[in-house]
Amino acid sequence: MATFLLAHGAWSSAFAWKKMRRLMAEAGHELITPSLTGLGERVHLAGASVDLETHISDILQVMFHEDLTDVNLIGHSYGGMVATGVLDRAQERIRQVTYLDAFVPQNGQALSDLWAPEFREKLLQTTEREGDGWRVPSNPLPSDTPADMVDWLLARRHPQPLGTLTTPLALENEVKVPRAYIYCTKVSPGDPFRRFLERAKSEPGWSWREIEASHNPHITVPDTLLPMLLEAAGL
Repeated sequence: MATFLLAHGAWSSAFAWKKMRRLMAEAGHELITPSLTGLGERVHLAGASVDLETHISDILQVMFHEDLTDVNLIGHSYGGMVATGVLDRAQERIRQVTYLDAFVPQNGQALSDLWAPEFREKLLQTTEREGDGWRVPSNPLPSDTPADMVDWLLARRHPQPLGTLTTPLALENEVKVPRAYIYCTKVSPGDPFRRFLERAKSEPGWSWREIEASHNPHITVPDTLLPMLLEAAGL
């Protein structure tokens, strides 16, 4: 049995991975899906002080308290920021990392540095106007989200603390474990993730795959995503 550990995307939480948890269990593996501070069932802990370091600590604490080793770490979307920080600080516990349509930062970068300038400015203005300066409103769901799930998902998506998106990530260690990138080909406006696919294609130590899906394949095509996650982990 292999162990997979998730760093989920912005505005989301563990609830969005219910289908994948079931499929992983049926395949004989464990998928652990902690909700990051201030999101999902931990929304009551949201506050202006929650930042990227908080979320990295969330995952590190799960690894320590569950005594996890040989972990297959998954970072989805914003979760790529978290996974990169976790990898830098706990590489000895990690077997490999899969970035699922995710940001892959370099040392000193915040997620907001990876946005198009016009998108960043619009989001910051909206956050200041509607979110007391720190509650970042959710992006729209992809248009192919199953209709019977839209209301269910929207009711459980919460504003993202701004600090998680604007805190620069400090990296100190050389990556020595395999990394994989899964790119969703039904792209969103601006296609913010293709640059990271191209990086995976050009740098040593990476494998890459493309999935015919929009940004949330764990919701829209979980049966297709499962074998890709297993293959990326060498299973």
